[in-house]
Amino acid sequence: MATVDAKIYVHHYKNDGTCNVKIRIYHKNQQRFIETTHFLCDKQLKRHPENKREFLIKDQFVKTLINSELDSYRLAISNLGPKLHLFSADELKRYLTRTDERIDFIAFCTEFIAYLEEVGRSKSAANYRTVKNSLIDFFGKEKIFIEEINYDMLGDWEHYLRSKRVITRLNQFKKPISTFQHPLKGASVHNYMRDLRGLFNHARKKYNRKSLGLLRIEHYPFDEYKIVGAPLTRKRNTDIDTLKLIRDSNPLPESRAELARDLFMLSFYMCGINAVDIFKVDKSNIVGGRLEYNRSKTKDKRKDNAFISIKIVPQAKPLINKYVGSLCQRYSNIGSLNKALSAGMRELCKQLDINGITYYWARHTVGNLARNKCRMSKDDVALALNHVDRERRITDIYVDKDWSIIDELQEKVIQLLIEEKED
Repeated sequence: MATVDAKIYVHHYKNDGTCNVKIRIYHKNQQRFIETTHFLCDKQLKRHPENKREFLIKDQFVKTLINSELDSYRLAISNLGPKLHLFSADELKRYLTRTDERIDFIAFCTEFIAYLEEVGRSKSAANYRTVKNSLIDFFGKEKIFIEEINYDMLGDWEHYLRSKRVITRLNQFKKPISTFQHPLKGASVHNYMRDLRGLFNHARKKYNRKSLGLLRIEHYPFDEYKIVGAPLTRKRNTDIDTLKLIRDSNPLPESRAELARDLFMLSFYMCGINAVDIFKVDKSNIVGGRLEYNRSKTKDKRKDNAFISIKIVPQAKPLINKYVGSLCQRYSNIGSLNKALSAGMRELCKQLDINGITYYWARHTVGNLARNKCRMSKDDVALALNHVDRERRITDIYVDKDWSIIDELQEKVIQLLIEEKED
């Protein structure tokens, strides 16, 4: 049985002549302490007759208040019944101190986004930050309690996202700047709703303990509210003629268009490598004429940490030498590189009189050509693109990765471009 009592320790005596009353929790031979709001001075205290390291409370009014708090903690412990033995001392302390505390969803979002930044998931952090800021704009306040994220709110928020609106942000000089926002379309609304659901799920994961029967977040509005479906993604692959135009283009040296051309072709040559991975890898990732790395987007979703080994073909080698290890010096983060790539691809498309091609098209083009022109199997395409394959996780335990399959796909796809050049 866990016990709680009040403790006032001599060594906690403050310079202002007061001591804080602490609630001690004793459970499973461990003790934890909860600070109270009560600070007592000399005239309210007396020395413990048997323990010189402690004070006792002399003030009867404070004694009454403390005893009331102790009774509420004892009642909470008693209500746990047989579940008590499932709690550690730390878990019991958290339970007693947070049972009646309302959950600030924005504070949780801020903390979770900071964690994502810390572990290098900056893109996810940016997406969640956008949703957090939108919620603050929608509610008009920076403290939003979890129960305010409910079925009715989701409908109102979707309507808000689909409407014209003005948002205000602080610029680099901490001055408020207001900008006009156009209504979001279906795909963007879907992404906002999906990311809000993701944040809500992470909050439930943190605050709910089903194994202990503790559900601080009992409601789940996404069971009732149907998130607008994501529209079909338009085709994002191109043909050999357009690839040739990009490869043979002559943008200004050191321009964003040159950066876009080079990294687009590097992605094509290296089986659709993502920009974030080009940004992160360095010379240490080059092993035996191959680029070996863990794909950032899927490394947390796979037991092998999404490791892949891609052959550095002759076409890619000068681009590898030029960019690998230097992009992180040129750009402060992947967001800055992505902005430069986007602007560079727009400039390049304008120069070549082609429409709407982005850096990510290189990856889609590899997959499309490998499957439809080279007749490689979908499994081989998935292997080369380093996808998460949820349906074959058990099989992957028994089957080693054969990098020669990727080499064959890579060679066949690049050969299409070489044959076109010869024609």
